[in-house]
Amino acid sequence: MSERKGRARLLTWNIHAAVGADRRYSLERVVDLVQRHDPDIVALQEIDARGRAAEASPFARLAAALGSHAAEARTISAPDGDYGHAIISRWPLANTVLHDLTAFEREPRFAIETEVETPWGVMHLAAVHLGLQLRERRHQAAILAGIAARPFATTVMMGDFNEWSSHGAVRQALARQLPARTRHRTFPARLPLLMLDRIYCRPHDALIASWVDRHARTTSDHLPVVADIRLSEAGI
Repeated sequence: MSERKGRARLLTWNIHAAVGADRRYSLERVVDLVQRHDPDIVALQEIDARGRAAEASPFARLAAALGSHAAEARTISAPDGDYGHAIISRWPLANTVLHDLTAFEREPRFAIETEVETPWGVMHLAAVHLGLQLRERRHQAAILAGIAARPFATTVMMGDFNEWSSHGAVRQALARQLPARTRHRTFPARLPLLMLDRIYCRPHDALIASWVDRHARTTSDHLPVVADIRLSEAGI
């Protein structure tokens, strides 16, 4: 981490319930791949504890393996476990809020908004897993635009936006407040065609570099996006 002074490495990944192309469940494969990139902050979608009551919760296992601090959105709760997404960070999280993005009686969706207390200032961060329908995403995009507008020097929004077009409702809603974004095809993992998974940020020069890890194609149906972000010492 010392070589990244003034920077943060972020990783976002839809882990497909830790079930790979071989239909084998393995959180260990997820953890191993994430750790190879040594991220400071991780956003993981489709964490699924359902049907795994006999073992420790994947939410707890991933948090213990990948960071010291975590914030969760358990969007579906069932008798045999929960489903949702999480932020995991090596730095403390403050003022965490869950925003209900659920629309039109579709699957429950939440955005996790938090402030990451990095050694070089506060990063305002939100993690999401948006809906599959266009009208859902229009509703969700309007809420995300309000979150992105908060007066922080460095703001990042990342996750699985489920938006096929780079000019869709989400991009239009976030373009002014979060002008920089990753542009990698991430889905389906074996032959990526769609940029479903993205990292948006402000200011425009905060995005230093980004890439995907194609080794993940055997671990999930999405590829992870990794990005190095320049942090503003101003914080807010």
